[in-house]
Amino acid sequence: MEDEETMMRDHETGIGVSSSKIILIGEHSVVYGKPAIALPVPAVHAVTQTTRCLGPLRLQCSFYNGILNDGTDQIAGLRTVIPAALHVLKRPEKDVTITINSAIPAARGMGSSAAVAISVVRSLFNYFETPLERNVLLNLVGVSEKYFHGNPSGLDAAAASSTHPIFFMKGKGMEWIHHKLRGCLVIADSGIKGQTKRAVTALKQRLLQSALLRRKVNQLGVLTSSARDALETAKEEALGSILLDAHLLLQELGVSHPSLDYLVATAMKDGAIGAKMTGGGCGGCMIALVKDVRKAHDLANKLMGAGAAKTWIQPLQGRNLPVNAGFLD
Repeated sequence: MEDEETMMRDHETGIGVSSSKIILIGEHSVVYGKPAIALPVPAVHAVTQTTRCLGPLRLQCSFYNGILNDGTDQIAGLRTVIPAALHVLKRPEKDVTITINSAIPAARGMGSSAAVAISVVRSLFNYFETPLERNVLLNLVGVSEKYFHGNPSGLDAAAASSTHPIFFMKGKGMEWIHHKLRGCLVIADSGIKGQTKRAVTALKQRLLQSALLRRKVNQLGVLTSSARDALETAKEEALGSILLDAHLLLQELGVSHPSLDYLVATAMKDGAIGAKMTGGGCGGCMIALVKDVRKAHDLANKLMGAGAAKTWIQPLQGRNLPVNAGFLD
């Protein structure tokens, strides 16, 4: 029976797609029990194809091409999640090639490792024509994320695999935000790798020594709850002000970077409704909220002229990933 099924798949391909993600607001303060909002960014995504190839299971990606089990620690997460997914599927670890194409930059706060793992799991379930429930997907991706982040919150995987923004509080789980806001986000890469671990560690030390900074963390939590209200009631001007206020607080907490500050200032000078750094900081990306796609393209060009390494545009409504077999949200 298994041989017949394998023969039937001679010219078939399993496809898996995943968005990247950004933190809209709440980075760093989320570590201290405050809320955060993350959202999927389908404009920047990872695509994985699973195809038939007799012999040992093979992996092809930008940094490895060969037999999966021969790979180095660079693919340790994938060397774990792929066998785990095949175990759930009750399929042997052979006779397929998994090819990953990802446009998501690493170490930029966009959930690259989670998105790649999501696309791989979706591809395998699609290839074997098996429905994929969300809790199964997140559990499998969690296996891979432990290799990259030790004790991940699960927010990256939840946001990248979602079609809605997510409101998250440590120890209290996640809720989808069904928002009505129009407009676009412009995401700009500073060209400098983010340094989340360094930023989190340094901030922890500063907070032990400063009651003023601890109050600023509390303010970020209040701003995040206000941002949720602005999303749900489509108040884009209010959200823009909240984003800029959050950036100024993150600056004062010492987790921004001069290149991010400059890009945020450029965005505000050139017509953004609001702008801030996103992610762990000390590098990485910034985001800017604008009214429409035309303004987004204008601002993206201005940010490139101001030194951004790359920009992306994500409409807040009406641009989702295609739905593949085995892709259930």
